[in-house]
Amino acid sequence: MAEGWLADLLQSQKIEIKRDFKASRTGKVFVEFFSRGKPSGIDKTEADFWAFIIDGETVIILPTDKLKALVEEAKEKGKTVSGGDKNTSQGALIKLERLVK
Repeated sequence: MAEGWLADLLQSQKIEIKRDFKASRTGKVFVEFFSRGKPSGIDKTEADFWAFIIDGETVIILPTDKLKALVEEAKEKGKTVSGGDKNTSQGALIKLERLVK
């Protein structure tokens, strides 16, 4: 059953894929929500799921709604940082363990 569920997910759902090169070292992913003066990333996505590739070996897939809730929680707690090209983006830092709970 699990194989069928994953095959269906990969074939019929919109998935946003992000690669985070620092996550294995920091234990957190950066989820962009604002860039160059306007909403972006998680706040503009049309994806049903988000996938994070960590170290090219590990993939974490979660529903976009769940990730949006984690980002909102991080915003409320002040756990946001500048990042991206020339630090023109704002994003939330989400612990890897929160993604899989």
